[in-house]
Amino acid sequence: MLDVDRFIDEGFLKIESAFDRDLGLHCQEQLWDAIGQDPADRSTWTEPLVRVPAMSTREFTAAAGTKTLTDAYDALVGPGRWRPRLGLGTFPLRFPSTEPPREAGWHVEASFYSEDGMRVSLRSRGRALSLLFLFSDVGPDDAPTAIRVGSHLAVPPVLAGYGAEGADWMSLCENAVSATQDCPVVSATGRIGDVYLCHPFVVHTGTAHRGTVPRFMAQPPLEPTGELDLEAANPSPVAAAVLRGLR
Repeated sequence: MLDVDRFIDEGFLKIESAFDRDLGLHCQEQLWDAIGQDPADRSTWTEPLVRVPAMSTREFTAAAGTKTLTDAYDALVGPGRWRPRLGLGTFPLRFPSTEPPREAGWHVEASFYSEDGMRVSLRSRGRALSLLFLFSDVGPDDAPTAIRVGSHLAVPPVLAGYGAEGADWMSLCENAVSATQDCPVVSATGRIGDVYLCHPFVVHTGTAHRGTVPRFMAQPPLEPTGELDLEAANPSPVAAAVLRGLR
């Protein structure tokens, strides 16, 4: 059974074997093909970070829509309040490197775009959940995403002073990072087929890859059908966490 109370308290849940390992290996093969590199030839691994915008094959759609995951989406967001994913994206593929990690830094994911750039709103327009799909086994040295536990509760007070158009993403991140610097940190480790379901306001960062096996992961949003209902008699766990943060 899904630990909803833990999600509200900590801001994320790890679902082990959310999709089949063999399916994940097929997806991994497609990612290797997409980037034109050879998993058996390290000389082809020329960059520490390679981004793949999206993969829309039936294998990736299947991985995103298992019954385990759709039941979890219903439990955390609410039935009918999220859009089924057709494929997955984006993929920050990190390779072993002695360099500092590229495109890393504590942040909250932006949830929507306006004419003046990326933004985040209290009702989380455009993002019901942030998702981490593991398509490789990820240990502590394999560039696991670092998550500040409970950080999602510090973000709503920052956003409360903004209207429906929300806050500028960069400004929001600066305030959220400062407000959560004392939160404990965990690493999103696991095996192929594991998925992390994260509150949209969780503060997190990429990390350095000091292992030997490339880290393949997708980090798409789960898109909502509307904005968070913060006045509902029985708010969803995502909304309940926002309300707790506002207390």
